[in-house]
Amino acid sequence: MSKENEIYPKVYLYRRIVQAKLYIDINYEDNIELDNIAEEAYFSKFHFIRMFKKIYGKTPYQYLMHTRIEKAKQLLQKNTTVTNVCFSVGFESLSSFSGLFKRIVGISPSAYLLQHQRIKTRIREQPLNFIPGCFADKNTSVKKSNFEEAAE
Repeated sequence: MSKENEIYPKVYLYRRIVQAKLYIDINYEDNIELDNIAEEAYFSKFHFIRMFKKIYGKTPYQYLMHTRIEKAKQLLQKNTTVTNVCFSVGFESLSSFSGLFKRIVGISPSAYLLQHQRIKTRIREQPLNFIPGCFADKNTSVKKSNFEEAAE
């Protein structure tokens, strides 16, 4: 078997796993069944899990949960209520969403929302505290400015 023939099947297999990942990325808010994704990729469920984890470092389920939490963080930063975020990203239970969010992010969704509301308020009240020092040095007369975290 030539080297080209050995590489083609690997690329083809990899492409099927990538398509499954893209399916998760697009449909994260839906009730995604692992059997359906594996079927779409033309793998048995267990082979699909092994291949996915080998490529992405997470099982498809772990990847789905992390994708949902990342989308939840984006929605919370836009002042969406925790309950609306929970159901928008595909969770059916507020308690399971909150527990997973806290385990992954380190704080509860409501604390995360409050944290971002406070940051937005501070930006409105003291915008110069949020100009990076390197930008301020080059482009303004403000010499002491840096990110707010450094000023506290």
